[in-house]
This record gives sequence, C-alpha cells and structure tokens, in this order.
Amino acid sequence: MSKMDARTARIMIWEELRKVAYPDSRFSWDFAEFIADYQGSDRCADLLCEQTFYKEAKVIFITPDNNLEALRERAIRDGKTILMTNYGITRGVFCLRPEWVPAGKEELASTLDGAQRFWKHMTLKRIRDEIGHIDFLVTGAYAITPAGLRFGKGHGYFDLEWAMFYTKGVVDVNTPVVAVGHDCQVVDVDVEAQPYDTAIDYIVTPTRVIHTRNEFPKPTRGVIWSMLSPGMLEHIPPLQELWADSFCK
Repeated sequence: MSKMDARTARIMIWEELRKVAYPDSRFSWDFAEFIADYQGSDRCADLLCEQTFYKEAKVIFITPDNNLEALRERAIRDGKTILMTNYGITRGVFCLRPEWVPAGKEELASTLDGAQRFWKHMTLKRIRDEIGHIDFLVTGAYAITPAGLRFGKGHGYFDLEWAMFYTKGVVDVNTPVVAVGHDCQVVDVDVEAQPYDTAIDYIVTPTRVIHTRNEFPKPTRGVIWSMLSPGMLEHIPPLQELWADSFCK
C-alpha cells in the first residue's frame, strides 16, 4: 500500500488541526508561521514527564512553541534547568533556572512573554562552559513521521539550534530529541531527508509516546553555512558567535 504524499498530508493536517488548535496572538490561524497549541497539550506534558529520560534530566532545551507551555511549567516545578530561544532565535539562547522563578510564578514563567522576566541570556560558549551538556531537546512540530522526520513548516530554526549546539559539543548523536504534537500531526509519509534535518527519537501526543523507527541519523556537520536562509547570519547572534569562532581568528 502506497503512502500518502507529503503535500496531501500537509493539507489534511491543516484541516484536522483547525478542529483542535488555538489561534496564535500574532499569526492567527496561519499554521505556516507558528506551531499551534491544541486541546490536550497538557496531556502531552504528562506523558513526556513520565519518561525515564525526563526524570533523569537536569538540563532540557525546549523550543518556544505554543504547545510546549505546559511542559515548560512542569519542568520549572520539577526543578529542571531550561534552555530556550525566542521566536526566530533573533535574541539568542536563554537560560531559565527554577530557582530564578518565585513560588507561584511558574505558570507565568512558562509563557513566552512571562519567561522574559526571569531568564538570562547565555552565549554558546557560556552554555558549554557553565552547563556542559543538554540532556535532551524538545520541539513542537507541524507534522511528524514515525520514521523520525518533521516536515511542513520549513523555517528550520530547530535544525539550526541542533547544529549550533552540536558544533559546541553540548549535544551529540545520543542526545534524545523529542517532537510534541497532536495525534493528527503524526502521519506516515515519505519525506526526503535533507543533510540538516534533525531526526526525532520520540513523538509525544495527547494519547501516546511513540519511539520512532530512527530511519535517519542525526546531522553531524554542524552549521552548513552555504545552506542558511538569507538574513539568518545577520539576525541570529549565536550564528554570529560561531562565525567569529570559525572564520575570524
């Protein structure tokens, strides 16, 4: 039986997501511009927090996606250190330690606006020197295949974050990567893997945890400078840091 093609799957997901998703304050229903929150995202957080790799983790990188707000709150309450970026990485990478969040402010600190009251900026060098290693990474996703690839949105920020962290040695091919989404966003389609695609180890939905088939290796080339989208180097501080390290010595 042939698999659904990625273009058809994208249309189907968009239609199904409109039934369960919440609009974004900036982008409304334009799912091409943001990862939507949806009914049941709190159950995603519950399931993820039951996993051994979560319980053993001290440092987690969590993307600033709408559907990960409940997870960020749980991580703060559970005493985890969170690394995260702002949307588009235009301000770099930030650290949010649980002791920096006053009791009763955990929910506020989990929101994108609220986090800015408590987080502190960190260069990639400081992350390497002061934190050392990220225990696992979590990203939202537009669409996820059981084979371990994300597709559909296309901005590539998470792939870039992985590449920057890999270059600095704070993640490696054994670092778990988790994609969180609604059940309707998990589709078994053939997607052509690109050299920068960050393969997923686990998919978490409101109803299940899926260990992917791991059909694709995690990228190990670091930042592929020739494949950056226009404007990325000019507007993303950690990229500028790596560029200076690599080419300006």
